[in-house]
Amino acid sequence: MGDMAGLSVLVVGGGSGLGALVGRMASERGASALGIIDIDGTAAKAALEPARSRGIAVAYAACDIRTADNAVATFEKIVGRLGRIDTLVNSAAIFPRKPILDITDQEWDASFGVNVKGTYHTMAAAVRHMREQKPRDRIRGRIVNITSVDAFKAHPQNAHYAATKAAVVSLTRSFAHDVAPDGILVNSVAPAGMATEKARALGFVDELAKASPLGRGGEPREMAEWVLMAGGSKNTYMTGENIIVSGGYIYA
Repeated sequence: MGDMAGLSVLVVGGGSGLGALVGRMASERGASALGIIDIDGTAAKAALEPARSRGIAVAYAACDIRTADNAVATFEKIVGRLGRIDTLVNSAAIFPRKPILDITDQEWDASFGVNVKGTYHTMAAAVRHMREQKPRDRIRGRIVNITSVDAFKAHPQNAHYAATKAAVVSLTRSFAHDVAPDGILVNSVAPAGMATEKARALGFVDELAKASPLGRGGEPREMAEWVLMAGGSKNTYMTGENIIVSGGYIYA
């Protein structure tokens, strides 16, 4: 679904999970270059191996994106190695669980620091870069943020996570409106629970199956398809949208 041919892609939080899968699928679909930023530099390097084996240009860096100086310097480091960034995917997030009345100031700060401020910093760095690069088919760049259905459905055990994802939906719309005249498209994808190995280990898969009208949790690849669609060359007009991929878990 997502055509990545010739695009230079950067995935923040791409060392594992959905972000790593998006990077791998982008390289399989013709991306010319792949960069990964992650708090875990070793994981970022390992996640690039499939792309490296295909012979495409790769770059990685370890970074704590909660501060602007770190995020901007690391983004520029990747640009220095790859030359340009056509598609930025923001996948970095933490997922704490805590009863709603027990969330501490430190836990609020940690959640918003990574999930909201970090996303803002990398988006801002990308916009400054994309505004200066030559457009392709009138598009200078695409940004895709990973949000969550938790932004739209009550979850008392992770209210702080849900609040951050609602904030990212709003941030996506604000950026989309501001940078549309520059030929930059900004969208988000909101997955429901995925049938990952971690979810199976925690016993969530049966819960996901019961919650979905389709009778199962989504596969990570099914979520990644929509990320690549929004970030790929076939998307030339959609911006400011939040794509919910929930198997009918919620309707929007």
